[in-house]
Amino acid sequence: MTLTLNGEPRSFDGPAHLQALVSSLGLDPRKVAVERNLEIVPRSLYAATPIAEGDRIEIVHFIGGG
Repeated sequence: MTLTLNGEPRSFDGPAHLQALVSSLGLDPRKVAVERNLEIVPRSLYAATPIAEGDRIEIVHFIGGG
């Protein structure tokens, strides 16, 4: 399946929902915010939010520092 991830087309082998996509990217779901097709998805719904061919996904990774 082809998604637009942070503005760039990327191919993935079948992550069925946002939680699987975030995990496949090696990201900690507690430290990211995800937008799917211009709508912010609450972290509690990542596992219940399906992704499909052509979806536009934006992922912001929070980094701490001082």
